[in-house]
Order: sequence, then C-alpha cells, then structure tokens
Amino acid sequence: MIDLRSDTVTKPDERMRKAMYEAEVGDDVYGEDPTVNRLERLAAEVLGKESALFVTSGTQGNQIAGLVHCRQGQEVIMESQAHLFLYEAAAMSALAGVQIKTLKGTRGAMNPAEVEAAIRGADIHEPETGLITLENTHNKAGGAVLPLENMREIYEIAGKHHIPVHLDGARLFNAQAATGISVKEYAKYTDTVQFCLSKGLGAPVGSIIAGSDEFIKKARKWRKRLGGGLRQVGVIAAPGIIALENAERLKDDNANAKKLADGLLNIKGVAIDNEVQTNIILMNLSDSGIETTVFLEQLKENGIIAGGFGPGIVRYVTNNGVSEEDIDETLKVVQKIMSV
Repeated sequence: MIDLRSDTVTKPDERMRKAMYEAEVGDDVYGEDPTVNRLERLAAEVLGKESALFVTSGTQGNQIAGLVHCRQGQEVIMESQAHLFLYEAAAMSALAGVQIKTLKGTRGAMNPAEVEAAIRGADIHEPETGLITLENTHNKAGGAVLPLENMREIYEIAGKHHIPVHLDGARLFNAQAATGISVKEYAKYTDTVQFCLSKGLGAPVGSIIAGSDEFIKKARKWRKRLGGGLRQVGVIAAPGIIALENAERLKDDNANAKKLADGLLNIKGVAIDNEVQTNIILMNLSDSGIETTVFLEQLKENGIIAGGFGPGIVRYVTNNGVSEEDIDETLKVVQKIMSV
C-alpha cells in the first residue's frame, strides 16, 4: 500500500531501530536518562531556546504550553482553523480553563492588526488575553508556511502587551526545508515552541516543547500531572536524535508533494485547493461528480490510501515511506479513476 494519509504513518528506519536497541537509559523522572537529556539539549540548541522537554505527543506539548502560560478564565487567541482549535478535543478549555478566541486568517496567517484589536483585559466584563498561538506549517491551510514577517509582527505586538506567544510547530522542519529559513529563526519570534518528532521527521513517537529554563521547569511538573513522566524513555528518545540529524531529508517530501500536485492538475476534474509549499496536497473533487468516499474507496482498491479532509476534499501527505515512483503510481491510479 502507498500510504498518503499522513506523515504520522512513518516507521522508524533500521538506523533508528538500532539506536533504540543500543540506547543508554536511566530513570527520566529523576533526570537520569542520558539519551533523553542528549535529545533535549540538541533540540534546545537547534531552536535557540534555553531548555527543551521531551513529551509524548504534540497535543501534550501544546496543552502544557497553555497550562504554564495561562490562568483559568483567561482567553487564548488563535487562527480559526488552528489544529489547537479543531483537533485537540477542546483540551485547553478542559484542562487550562481558558476560553478560545479565533481570528480568520489568510492561509493560516492572522492579520497582526486584528490580533492587536482582539487583545482584551482592561474591562472587568472581559477575559484577559493570556496567550497567542501560531501554527507553522498550518495543517488546515494545506501545509502553508507562516511568513516570518507575520510571526515577527505578531510577536512584537504580543510583547508590547506582555502576552506570551506559543508556536504549534508540529511540522516546523517542513517550513525550514521549503524556505531555507532555519527553525531557530522561526522560533526567535516565539516564547515557546512545540514540534513533532513523529511526523515528517520520521521518529516513531514523541514531540519536543522548548522555551526558557523557567518555563521548562514548570512544564516538567505539568507533564508529570498529565501522566507524561516516563522512566527508561531513552529507547524512544534515541530515534528522535537521528530524526533531528536527518531533517534535511524533508526536502524530498516537499519535492514529492509538488510533483504530485503538478501531476494532479493535469487530470480533468481535479483542482488543487492549496499552494503546495510543503508536504500536504488538498485535492478538490467538487467539479468531478465523484463522491469523496467513493473516490477514496477506489484509491484503496488500487493500493493507495489517502484521507478525506472535508466535503469534496482529499488530502495527500507525502512522507518518508513514499518514493518518487509511488507518486508516479498514484498519478496513474487517479487518472484511471477520473477517466471512468
């Protein structure tokens, strides 16, 4: 099967598996796992932050940020299609006791002037703004890269109002691969940042959250409260180190996505809803007369798995398990289905 549902389906390669087997381990709750410690130091260095923390998932990392930065009854500003708003089970409301304020962005990017206008707190009837979150790359916007200048403007506005900025950078390394701008440069315009090791980077599990020493000290306690204090965790941290060392490989995923998008545009009845910058393609079937569920079933019958992403939309996500030859095969199958 050619699996284009998500880059979360990636499997550890032989080098990662060997590293897991050979990993030096200790009790991480005591801070004694040398492999985890090495991963956290490496991640902090790559992002240009004081400290980093290995967490079980991107959702856990994002929620820890909300729990550390916010007080109950505050409000968090984020883009209306943010992963934090749509796909994390209202966790910030349930766990941190905060209210979400959404702003409609353009390809995932909020207007800085609208962000500043949305900041609240002086009126006793209103919640105080406790946090602003950004997402780069932006999943729902089809892997769009958030412009660095947009991040800088929002960060400066937030600083003027003494409000922290958290970046959901689940696929931040795809942005680096697409633009040549380092993740450190993107992270410079944030107080805290989360990125996933288990998406395009290809590790089997885990994410990183990074920020100041003081933030990570508090984050470590929240991770414990959330059940994320693990023991000999070096066996799953080891492939994360290799993933970071091999981040350059994401250029291949981005290139395969562009090849797939260009090929799909040559097929009658197909449109692409996003400017393909990274590893996500949103194919629009609305004018084809084919139901999305029927199309996905036919894809699967021909050895390809993709995902539905709303009415008439099929999402493809390139990853390290998909080769250039797989892209060619996918285009042949889509052409066959659309020709019937």
